[in-house]
Amino acid sequence: MNPHHKVLVILTSIIIVGLIAIPIGNPRFIDRAIALEVSFILLAILVWWRGYSRKVLYGCIALAVAVIIGNSLAPRHVELMITFAKPLNSIVLIFGGYILQAALLYTSLRAIIISDRRRGSPPPPKPITFSH
Repeated sequence: MNPHHKVLVILTSIIIVGLIAIPIGNPRFIDRAIALEVSFILLAILVWWRGYSRKVLYGCIALAVAVIIGNSLAPRHVELMITFAKPLNSIVLIFGGYILQAALLYTSLRAIIISDRRRGSPPPPKPITFSH
């Protein structure tokens, strides 16, 4: 499976988890949840339509980082993950808000690196190793 498809699979998984999370989440934040869901849907369409467009992949990275930071800074989310007061909400939050976001971050970075190699860009510098 090429990196383009991997990014699309992760985005689709995030959309599915988001569709599960919206009905069980706090109704006061439904507008933000829907806006976030629409953002992931738009990114999935752009990845599918434009493929390896670097701008789209950078958008995936930015959104994944924003979601991870936002979840980490929300006291209610942190409390929910620590206490598992609502087990389903906690599992959906951890899976959709951290695991899948980290996977999106990784697969997007990987797709950028692979597209650079295909373009003929020089490889990244090798780390310095010291032998004894």
